Amino acid sequence: MAETQVLLETYQGQGNNNATNIEATKAAIKKMLVRIERFQTRVRKHIDENYVDFMPNHTSPDIFLEKSSALGDEISDLLATVGNEGLSVLSDASVELAALSRDLREKLFGLRVSEHILKLDDLFQCVEEAKATKDCLVVLDLMGRLRSLIYGEGTSDDISPDVERIFQSLECYESIKVKYHVQAHLLQQNLQERFDRLVQLSCKSFPTSKCVTLLISKDEALLQDIVIALFQESYNPTKLCAFLLENCIEPLIQKPVSVEYNVNAKDGSHIQLTLSYSIKEPDTSSLLRPNYKDVFEHFRLLLKTLCGINSSLNGTQHVFTVIGDHVKERMLQLLLDECLIPAVPETMDEYNSSTLCEDVAEFEHQLADTFLINPELDTTLSEFTKQFDTYYRNRLSERVLATAREIIQRDLQDMTLVAPSNLSANVASDPLLFPRCMVSKSAQDFVKLMERVLRQPDKAAEGTPDPLGGVIGLLLDAYINEVPKVHKKLLKSIPQQSALFYNNCMYLTHWVAQHTKDNIDGFPSLVKILQSTGNKHLRVQVSYQESILMDIMSSFEFENPHTLGTAPLRLVRQCLRQLELLKNVWQQVLPENVYNNSFCELLQAFINELVQRVFSLRDISATMASELSDLIDVVLEKAPLLFHDKNDVVHVRSWLKLQQLKIMMNASLKEFSELWCDGVGPLTANYHAGEIKHLIRALFQDTDRRAKAITQIV
Repeated sequence: MAETQVLLETYQGQGNNNATNIEATKAAIKKMLVRIERFQTRVRKHIDENYVDFMPNHTSPDIFLEKSSALGDEISDLLATVGNEGLSVLSDASVELAALSRDLREKLFGLRVSEHILKLDDLFQCVEEAKATKDCLVVLDLMGRLRSLIYGEGTSDDISPDVERIFQSLECYESIKVKYHVQAHLLQQNLQERFDRLVQLSCKSFPTSKCVTLLISKDEALLQDIVIALFQESYNPTKLCAFLLENCIEPLIQKPVSVEYNVNAKDGSHIQLTLSYSIKEPDTSSLLRPNYKDVFEHFRLLLKTLCGINSSLNGTQHVFTVIGDHVKERMLQLLLDECLIPAVPETMDEYNSSTLCEDVAEFEHQLADTFLINPELDTTLSEFTKQFDTYYRNRLSERVLATAREIIQRDLQDMTLVAPSNLSANVASDPLLFPRCMVSKSAQDFVKLMERVLRQPDKAAEGTPDPLGGVIGLLLDAYINEVPKVHKKLLKSIPQQSALFYNNCMYLTHWVAQHTKDNIDGFPSLVKILQSTGNKHLRVQVSYQESILMDIMSSFEFENPHTLGTAPLRLVRQCLRQLELLKNVWQQVLPENVYNNSFCELLQAFINELVQRVFSLRDISATMASELSDLIDVVLEKAPLLFHDKNDVVHVRSWLKLQQLKIMMNASLKEFSELWCDGVGPLTANYHAGEIKHLIRALFQDTDRRAKAITQIV
């Protein structure tokens, strides 16, 4: 401190020998500069050996740090004593002394840079010592201080920006950075190796299955130290998270998993969780979907197994928070789609007994308590509980509609007799009765499905909308629209199919009419649509059968003017045979009145065509007239047999016309006049005068008697 004492003496009082004092001050500063230069030379050599030439150097930086601190204090005291005003006086007295003082300040600045590097060197040595004791948290703290000193990030030391700038421009700076990164890499590698020994995650794959094992050390203190150090040292948890997601979380949600939990594995030193599951793609995933309660329980075991690594990293983040950031989006979506929505009740009884909402809320709290999710931001599970009633209504409706679609796919020809006692006479006296007929068993099942829907309580709870509101209308609408599409070809080509579909529609119409008190949506329009749909498809089939008869009759020709030949009779018999075949598939299926009306329509078309063919003849010989009479007689004999009651044939509008045509084929001119009877006879009911005149001209030769008879037909 001699140099400082000299300066003090220089400025005490008003000395007469200023020149002597200035010389003494200059000598003190020069001596200080020499000491600094020698010290910096030693420090520079130490730094060069460590960070430039990389020579072996066992000198402790503590020695240099102590000397640097002492020199720094002396220089500061020296400069503080001189002060700005003193320096100004000195400058006036001696330019050389002022320059020496500025050099002294620069040396102090350089000394601060050297001291900064020495601190880094000391920290590197401390890192090596801490690594030897395997104190990972101390090493982590030292590495953090090193990074702050090297990069100037949040350092607590009072280091000026100029010192940092000069330090970062030095040749040794890059070497120091490299050494830091090597140490950081070695630290992370060491931490990862120690973590892998404490947390062993393994997976064995077989042709059709997989076995996943989690073996976690019970040494909580060591495990937490390693985990905290690892996760704070720029650790990338992607691999760990991917393993947990792909091999543990996803299978637990999507597959039946065999879970074994052993809290005393490896002689009680570890906790072990073993998951075994199939990796074979299932034919029907819904049959293999695990129960949501099993999923929750297995999740709890997984979290319980891993809880040893769930250390607090800072005031707001845990290890599970980091893991959650990587897995929670996929995990929550899978829980919703693959676990919770399929677990929504499908019936009112299941709904009333379900604890799904309470279980989900409890599970969400457990996930939040372990910091795997943030309940304020990750609201998938809470939103599910809020929308539970909506999910239930949709699930119930989907199940009912799926059952309806399955029923619609069934064969219409699998039929059964309904209302066997309700004959046509009973139905005529009581229109509310459903007539005896055959309906598809699928139609009965469809009615049973709708009745189950109606038997459901109106509400699950007060204020809850009817979960099946409007479903009956949707079911019937689906039946009306889907059956004609699904069974399109059969409805067109097989008469029995169209008859059964007609009956099914009427059967459903009757059921709807019986349940008007149940407030079925769109009741009037449903009845009309069902009736029109059934009638339309039956009419299409009747028209198709009529076209078959007309196609047969299109070949009906009179090849010989004198005799009928065999072809006409064969064609008539073919038509009657076609009607008989239709009778065999319709008579026991359709209600009696519908069957009769359909056959009356077909016979009407057939008889009209036959009568027109006869009237197309311009000349009918006696032989042909007799043969035509016999031909008509075949129709008159066979047609009544197509009905339940032979007398029902009279409801065919042209039946009497055909009978009268047979009579006219064998009648005389006198009988013609009597049957016409001046326009009031029986023939006038079915024939007009022109037709009778044409027939007389065809049957009789041109004589006065024929002319007289024709004149009477007016």
